[in-house]
Amino acid sequence: MTTFAIVGAGPGLGLAAARRFGNAGHSVALLSRSAQHQDDLAAELARENIRARGFIADVLDPASLTAALQEAAEKLGPVEVLQFSPVPRGDFMKPVLDTTATDLDDPLAFSVKGPLTCVNTVLPGMRELGRGTLLFVNGGSAVRPNASVAGTSIAFAAESAYAAMLHTALADENIHTAQLIVPGAISPDSATSSPEVLAELLYGLHTDREGFRHYAEPMPEPQGGTP
Repeated sequence: MTTFAIVGAGPGLGLAAARRFGNAGHSVALLSRSAQHQDDLAAELARENIRARGFIADVLDPASLTAALQEAAEKLGPVEVLQFSPVPRGDFMKPVLDTTATDLDDPLAFSVKGPLTCVNTVLPGMRELGRGTLLFVNGGSAVRPNASVAGTSIAFAAESAYAAMLHTALADENIHTAQLIVPGAISPDSATSSPEVLAELLYGLHTDREGFRHYAEPMPEPQGGTP
């Protein structure tokens, strides 16, 4: 049995994705900062006969990410699918003219160093398996910068560049990298961006292995006609 590891496991998209991949036969590694949340999610998944376990990790602490993913592989099986979808902190989202160089330290560590650490940790196991999938979930500012949320716009753009390079560099090794852009809010009532719909999209990216960037729904028309 191989493992689906989700960085940023929570009760919305995290739980839905864990359920979808768990029902497909994967063990589930839930990575987040809260042991209580992990226990709650693991218990809910266990009621559906999905093998799941929590591992404490902070995206801003590379050592904790490495240790958590290594332990997950040891306890649950090699990581075949990694989903990186933690929610950025509110203070990453200052307007561009209010943003200082220091304000970018944590957003870049969160969205670039974090995923890079995760990928470097799971890649040897994927190579040994001979297959793997790396899934990145981002908001619309990853592809259309938003001056009101400068930190995430800059950091998501850098994360997108890193993921796109992985898509090319790993293709010949049967390790697929894909990005899912969610332009609007994730809402249980949304026909296109509910946790369950997004989880199904992510599972399809893993199985179909077609292309790099995908959208949960079309990007809204830019205000004022700017691209």
